[in-house]
Amino acid sequence: MVKVGIVGGTGYTGVELLRLLASHPEVELSVITSRSEAGTRVDELFPNLRGHVDLEFAAPDPKTLNACDLVFFATPNGVAMQSVPELLAAGVKVIDLAADFRLKDPEVWAEWYGMPHGCTDLLAEAVYGLPEVNRDAIAKARLGANPGCYPTAVQLGLLPLINKGLVDTSRLIADCKSGVSGAGRQASVATLLCETSESFKAYGVPGHRHWPEIRQGLTLATGAAGKDVGLTFVPHLTPMLRGIHATLYATLISSNTGTDAELQTLYEQSYENEPFVDVLPAGSHPETRSVKGANTCRIAIHRPQGGDTVVILSVIDNLVKGAAGQAVQNMNIMFDLPETTGLTNIALVP
Repeated sequence: MVKVGIVGGTGYTGVELLRLLASHPEVELSVITSRSEAGTRVDELFPNLRGHVDLEFAAPDPKTLNACDLVFFATPNGVAMQSVPELLAAGVKVIDLAADFRLKDPEVWAEWYGMPHGCTDLLAEAVYGLPEVNRDAIAKARLGANPGCYPTAVQLGLLPLINKGLVDTSRLIADCKSGVSGAGRQASVATLLCETSESFKAYGVPGHRHWPEIRQGLTLATGAAGKDVGLTFVPHLTPMLRGIHATLYATLISSNTGTDAELQTLYEQSYENEPFVDVLPAGSHPETRSVKGANTCRIAIHRPQGGDTVVILSVIDNLVKGAAGQAVQNMNIMFDLPETTGLTNIALVP
């Protein structure tokens, strides 16, 4: 059994972790921390966990966390880096669901997150936790940097084309839509029901924190250090609770590069052994509801009018494959468990 602690268990990502880990056959939930809710029963705050999680939220205690095999951080950016060195020194593995260890360049991190990085000596060691790319490194990792939700959907959608050198990487477009839970559980006027319902808007157009993370991953995939990746990334807020829909545009280097059938085959072969990536039949249009509550990315490939533009449609649940589910997938790999353990639940419809 893997003895697990969760730091920051009161947000949407935290409760999703709890939901998945509570039924994981190889996990013992040891401690769930929250300074604001210390002493409150978990199932009092989250009634859906009644009968499944018999714990109270506790104030963070290094001694208790150091006794775990693995600690998840479901905390705001900048929190995990303060505690990770002590945990690693105690032999505890760590998976951070925030952005503290995703970017390799501390100056880039400071630019986008508005604070200096407080643990730069671990950036090189941290393994970016996209299993479809870094599975072998994840298996050996002490410190996992769980990818962001938008970066997961975008990278999984574009990587097969980039890995084969079929598209112009200086002209990539990611037009993405997210449900409101992506903004977190903290109260905010912008995410009130009356503000988001019956409405649809873009945000972060001048620059969004996930842009450097996506660009970093795509640049590594080009196989040429320093090769420029030109990415236009525009996120949108949609009036739904969960889900990300990424509509991705890439220009083929040659209009004669690959028929529609060959592009379909490329994606099917790229992900044929990936348990959580589902390449749909040619001509499909994946829906966010088809992945609600599931650790699945569904992808479809189109080539409108047979031209030189490829359109990839990629959908995930932002709280599962985009956060907690992917974190559990990483845990399974790190502890040499079957990768799908605890993650085989079917998506919720409607």
